[in-house]
Amino acid sequence: MKHVLKPFEKISNKLQYAIMFGWIILVIVFWIISSMGERHLFPSPQQVATGFAELYNEGLVVHIASSLLLCLQAILIAVVISLFFSYLSTIPVMLSFAKALSKLRYLPLTGITFYLAIIISDARTMQVWVLVVFMSTYLTTSLLSMISSISQEEFDHARSLQCNRWEVLWEVVIKGRIDHVIEVIRQNLAIVWMMLVTVESILVAAGGLGFLIKNSDKFMNHGRIIALQIVILVVGLSIDFVLSFLRKAFFRYSKI
Repeated sequence: MKHVLKPFEKISNKLQYAIMFGWIILVIVFWIISSMGERHLFPSPQQVATGFAELYNEGLVVHIASSLLLCLQAILIAVVISLFFSYLSTIPVMLSFAKALSKLRYLPLTGITFYLAIIISDARTMQVWVLVVFMSTYLTTSLLSMISSISQEEFDHARSLQCNRWEVLWEVVIKGRIDHVIEVIRQNLAIVWMMLVTVESILVAAGGLGFLIKNSDKFMNHGRIIALQIVILVVGLSIDFVLSFLRKAFFRYSKI
């Protein structure tokens, strides 16, 4: 077993799954131990199970659907905006604008919501656009990096096939990197899902997982909070798995 402690050591899939299972057991044991006694760090597994039951009875599935719909709306808009400006960044006059858009990722959430509140009156629309601003800035940054990493040989090869500049953009950057775009979306989707709870607190009446966490925190129900954290993690990992599966299914040549 010494080889599992060596850097860059290749191990079998079975051993990798065994290690993963071992870590899960350690986390569960730590959880049980830390939930013992009068003063404990985490709620007990029984409290979390009770939290799951209460959340389900209060319409957990409906709130998950609300959060997923909000996330889907924001993703679609952010992807369109980011792809548009990233692809146009190959035109010199648009490059500076695309880079400036990527730098907006340093803006705090408070500043974004303040200016959006001036422009947008509908709270649900504001939720969507807060997520759109967040994701499009990070997504544009990743897409610009992807475009800049394309080797000059690929562009030269397209030109040798008598492609004009717009055809080079279509064949090499757009068509040739669709699989990379899906991977970039998959990686940046975690940002939107992470911000979802904070953004959903803008409009409590719309429901969602953020509303459930805020409501549980108000009443100091730690069992429900941990249960919701598990739900958010599982749903997020499920979305990540689906995108990864679709990428490998449609682009089997992809090495990543």
